[in-house]
Amino acid sequence: MDNIDKRNRLDETPFSYRINKNNTVFLDYHGKQVKILKGKEAERFLRKISIAEDEKAIQIIMAKITGNFKRGNEGNHHSKR
Repeated sequence: MDNIDKRNRLDETPFSYRINKNNTVFLDYHGKQVKILKGKEAERFLRKISIAEDEKAIQIIMAKITGNFKRGNEGNHHSKR
């Protein structure tokens, strides 16, 4: 698992999630909503995090689902103009 987050970005816990009463999961990155999971996709996510070893494992699960941390540009929060 250490090879996945080589720059230790997930130690800062940039991801969080919220669940509403309909079991819809909202994934946030630095407090901004980036993805919504519903139905089977939400169930699969909740199952994965329930068996995750620790907070970093949960962060990796959320990073993979949102598609972040694949391009190496996740530190650039501001777009160039």
